[in-house]
Amino acid sequence: MHYGSVFAPGLFAGKVVVITGGGSGIGRCTAHELAALGATVALIGRKPEKLESAAAEIAEDGGQVSQHVCDIRNEDAVKACVAAIVAQHGRIDGLVNNAGGQYMTPLEAISAKGWEAVINTNLTGGFLMARECFSQSMSKHGGAIVNIVADMWGSMPGMGHSGAARAGMVSFTETAATEWAGRGVRVNAVAPGYIASSGMDHYPPEMGPMLREMAKTVPLGRFGTEAETSAGIVFLLSPAAAFISGTTLRIDGARPQVRMGWPMRVADEKAQARDAIKPFNGFHRASTPKVFQS
Repeated sequence: MHYGSVFAPGLFAGKVVVITGGGSGIGRCTAHELAALGATVALIGRKPEKLESAAAEIAEDGGQVSQHVCDIRNEDAVKACVAAIVAQHGRIDGLVNNAGGQYMTPLEAISAKGWEAVINTNLTGGFLMARECFSQSMSKHGGAIVNIVADMWGSMPGMGHSGAARAGMVSFTETAATEWAGRGVRVNAVAPGYIASSGMDHYPPEMGPMLREMAKTVPLGRFGTEAETSAGIVFLLSPAAAFISGTTLRIDGARPQVRMGWPMRVADEKAQARDAIKPFNGFHRASTPKVFQS
């Protein structure tokens, strides 16, 4: 089996795309799709075992892939990592700033160290990666960057550090799109909502009941898939988005539109089966998060 992308075969032939957090979740899925479309994908992450596993899958499926261990919070490490990718592949055409992480806690319980850790992972690290990909390669021949943020419209009570970082990344996206347009570089963001990703397997068991109930707050009545998120990322990297820069594409089933006073009408199973809104899952190696397995 191969990735069932909706995009044309060979769309990214000859292109080199860097994906941070490429060893799992949305990053892994996006790497598979881009590789299936002809791109050479350079996976970046902190854990070599995850990178090795994802790279082996992509190679087994016939894709071109390299793996690079790097802590994106470390400026010198990022500089060296991007330089190594350019040296190995000759150039960088695309960057998916996907690496991130956070934990649930109220503001009054967040220490300065905890705040900085989330900001550095979700904002500073993404800035460093984008800056180095631009400076070392894209400034010479153009390219496209997609920053992965989150559903933080209305902010993120319970994860204030992540909300602040994600909002900062949206602002950075808009600024970079303006400053780097003159070099032929487009910069956009994707904001996933509730996505059934393998990352959920790392949540504590006590969060299971809450996670299973969250679909009831989404007008489309379900969680999104990794492949639905990847499709948005791939579109923004593609030539079809040549006049799109500085924008944030939400992939969230209209969840932020839920408002007090408006009757909540969640799509039932019959509605979800209709072609207009039924789940798309072209990822042939996708697995259901354990929290949703019976």
